Amino acid sequence: MAGFVARRILAAVPTLLAVLTLVFVIVRIVPGDPALVILGDQATPEAAAALRGRLGLDRPLWEQYVSFIGSALVGDFGNSLVTSRPILAEVAAVLPHTIDLTLAAMVFGIVVGVPVGIWAALHRNGVIDVAARILSLIGLSFPVFVSGIFLLLAFALHWRVFPVIGSANLDDYGDRLHKLILPAITLGLVMAAYITRVTRSAMLQSLGEDYIRTARAKGVPWRRVVWVHGLRNASIPIVTVVGLYVGILIGNSVLTEIVFNRPGLGKIIVGALNQRDYTMLQGLMVIYCFLIVVVNIVTDLLYGVIDPRVKAE
Repeated sequence: MAGFVARRILAAVPTLLAVLTLVFVIVRIVPGDPALVILGDQATPEAAAALRGRLGLDRPLWEQYVSFIGSALVGDFGNSLVTSRPILAEVAAVLPHTIDLTLAAMVFGIVVGVPVGIWAALHRNGVIDVAARILSLIGLSFPVFVSGIFLLLAFALHWRVFPVIGSANLDDYGDRLHKLILPAITLGLVMAAYITRVTRSAMLQSLGEDYIRTARAKGVPWRRVVWVHGLRNASIPIVTVVGLYVGILIGNSVLTEIVFNRPGLGKIIVGALNQRDYTMLQGLMVIYCFLIVVVNIVTDLLYGVIDPRVKAE
């Protein structure tokens, strides 16, 4: 197992380096002078030149690249142009809120999507199956900001069960959970729809295999056949879609945090865009990419836990 983990981590190093290189290239091929974008068209040549020197844009491109890679690898993304605080400190202050939201949405998607998908597969082409497919299609059709507004209108304004907006106190777990429920459901609805469809397809394939018929012939209880033999062998595609969709969740959390006025990486991104905080945006891109790489590593490791044959590859 240790060798399998080491191989997966080593395989992620070139990916992370490629991501950092891509961020560096994208930021520098965008049309326009970053100094003029930050300062505005009315900036004097002297002010623009001073800002270029501050950002290191007056150095040779290869030197900028080496400096960028070296700083990113040690977690130094520079300081915000607006607040002058280290970018990592700015992110660390709000990252727990985004992690809470992403994890809660993921749990909601799994808890709802997997049982519904299994239930639909067990009643193939029946009323339950048709209803599950229709509901999953509806869930896929609604953007996050639309479903979020509907949930706010229903549960915050009409029934007044949850607060409309507000940031949670991280030290108060009750308040933290209360203000997390609506945003997590909003973000998790689309994931639940995806998982429902994938689970249904995977279970239909798994339940049609010979080992399932053999287990039934030996008198293994149907519940055990479904939840142990069937689900375990259908878990690889489910874990795959969960791992892929976590990256989408992190991205969609931006819209969810805006709709519910929650602190998080989303609000920092919007603020950096509005204030033309060039260094903050560059640092956030790297952090987002790093989180997605970490999620992919965890997904690969889960493959080895679910199917021991993967470890030998």
